[in-house]
Amino acid sequence: MRRDIAAEKEKIMDSIYSFTVKDGKGNDVPLKNFEGKVMLVVNTATGCGFTPQYKGLEELYEKYHEKGLEILDFPCNQFAGQAPGTNEEIHEFCTLKYKTQFPQLAKINVNGADESPLYTFLKKQKKGVMGSKIKWNFTKFLVDRQGNVVSRFAPTDTPEKIDSKIAALL
Repeated sequence: MRRDIAAEKEKIMDSIYSFTVKDGKGNDVPLKNFEGKVMLVVNTATGCGFTPQYKGLEELYEKYHEKGLEILDFPCNQFAGQAPGTNEEIHEFCTLKYKTQFPQLAKINVNGADESPLYTFLKKQKKGVMGSKIKWNFTKFLVDRQGNVVSRFAPTDTPEKIDSKIAALL
């Protein structure tokens, strides 16, 4: 796997649409499929103090999906082991407890040598208070319809707090 990640990082990735990620079942999901949509890309965890944000994320999805919003949920176990379990177990937890309907993708790393190439790209586009490093789960990246990363939000920025920024892009 490390070789695949290194090879992917070496490619010239000048657009978010250049990336392909995996869904929870291991199938390829080209981000080109979301071209023309507003995307909110979030690294999540099921055992985190911010986990209740799933409720707000689902509310945003229900409110704006028909207008062109996609929420891409990437579980991440890098922060205090707060996303244990398989992709399937995480998906079941989210759909049962928070009734999530937005795309949940395969568990990834967002920092370090094995970080997802998508996150390497996102962090290069918008730095946070810790530079490019992701501080914790529920860091959010907002991408406009043209594929530009326009905002980065801290884990403490609730979905409700960023609603107006999403609405402005739709």
